[in-house]
Amino acid sequence: MSEHARGRSGRRIDCDVLVVGGGINGAGIARDASGRGLRVVLCEKDDLAQHTSSASSKLIHGGLRYLEQYHFGLVRKALAEREVLLKSGPHIMRPLRFVMPHAPGVGMRPAWMIRAGLFLYDHLAHRDFLPGSEALSLREHPAGTPLQPHFSRAFAYSDACVDDARLVVLAAIDARERGATILTRTRCTQLVREAQRWTATLQGAGEALRVQARCVVNAAGPWAASFLGTATGKTGARALRLVKGSHIVVPRLFTHDSAYILQQPDGRIVFAIPYEGQFTLVGTTDVDYQGDIDRVAIGDAEVDYLCAAVNRAFVQRIGPEDLVWSYAGVRPLIGEEGRNASSASRDYRLETDRNGAPLLSVFGGKVTTFRKLAEQAVDWIAPALGRRVPGWTGQACLPGGDLFGRQPSARAVRDFEAWTRTRQQQYAALPPALVARYARAYGTRLGAMLGHYRSRPDLGEEIVPGLFEIEADWLVKHEWAHTAEDILWRRTKLGLFVPPAQRPDAARRLEDWLAAWAARRGASAPAAFMRALD
Repeated sequence: MSEHARGRSGRRIDCDVLVVGGGINGAGIARDASGRGLRVVLCEKDDLAQHTSSASSKLIHGGLRYLEQYHFGLVRKALAEREVLLKSGPHIMRPLRFVMPHAPGVGMRPAWMIRAGLFLYDHLAHRDFLPGSEALSLREHPAGTPLQPHFSRAFAYSDACVDDARLVVLAAIDARERGATILTRTRCTQLVREAQRWTATLQGAGEALRVQARCVVNAAGPWAASFLGTATGKTGARALRLVKGSHIVVPRLFTHDSAYILQQPDGRIVFAIPYEGQFTLVGTTDVDYQGDIDRVAIGDAEVDYLCAAVNRAFVQRIGPEDLVWSYAGVRPLIGEEGRNASSASRDYRLETDRNGAPLLSVFGGKVTTFRKLAEQAVDWIAPALGRRVPGWTGQACLPGGDLFGRQPSARAVRDFEAWTRTRQQQYAALPPALVARYARAYGTRLGAMLGHYRSRPDLGEEIVPGLFEIEADWLVKHEWAHTAEDILWRRTKLGLFVPPAQRPDAARRLEDWLAAWAARRGASAPAAFMRALD
């Protein structure tokens, strides 16, 4: 807990801004506000990125399909952010070429429409280093090899991919290093509003904390509308529409580095994306959701839909038995009457309230626009609190992204693989694949994570395949990791590399290690984790 946010009694925290919600928008706002000198506390009832923000398609993209829905402003905004984000976090993001196979058939847009859309996609926002679109002959291009033979041509364009959960963690780390207090597994149970301040009760694993804040930010994602009701007794001007998006992961369907965007008979599109070296990520679905937001899971019909999408396009056929992993999340979209779930806007709305101490609520949004959303939010918050400081995140690296200096650069994107090879030479005693994974996860902080490593035994026990004690210790101390799920599925994706039948045993081994970690420090696990953040 940062000193400026600690109350005298230890049970009270005074701050300028209380952010409720530890997804990408909450972490982004906490980061931006802290960098402008505001005292920030962020609370998240579960783990960082545990819900919607780790259940995306792992893309940084403008959203090509939104053009046919006339969401030009959203696409322009997202395209402008694409290269800004790539330059800021070249370790957790990378450019990705997309191939759209085309053949006459149900659900296929006319070729002229695709060309027109790609022309707009290329020119709606400035591109510094991403190549533009092109037409491909699938008889000659490697992308044609795994496809059904009736596909003879395709269109290709550029976007990017991201480790979404790590993006949230890095934004929270940056916020903490700029003075913010980040409290995970801590629920905001009560809010009292006065003319100049809020008094909040936060309940974690230990005793309750009282927070007095000059402003509250409601970044609760799918819970934003209900939290607003708790805070003010009323809901937003327009209700959120909760849409479930599900993905499946299967053994890799192709060996090249491009992704596919597959048009479906119902007019939707499905992505097939290279994932973690050995797999293909397939998604997403769009299904209106009314169930328990804490227990979102893919349905059998969604699995069948995604498998059918693959089987219509690829020579290699898949079924439910081929799934290595699946995940689902609820996207809180701005409600629009008459639109189906797949065409509901992915834009965001910031709703402000000055009927007493300031309140800002975030509705909607997507991973790609999180930085811009946060900047706009703090552009309102800072003056409301008497602090007029300009935005800064557009010219700042995320933690670990400063490969060639403190300023974001296209060179860091272009030369990341060369930078990684240098790290592999530096740590020649380690397997090159392990160093490459560390480089992708930690960037320039790889050295800090490895500490005084000199030889393989210095990494400690291999708790589960690919996870050594030195990394697990880092994740607990510096990245708010608390459970096996936090580590295996959000901080790393090492759960993918454990056969499904062995995953319960692997999780138990890691949970035992985490409990021993806490016991060595003479505290219960939650208390030890909180102490590690001080």
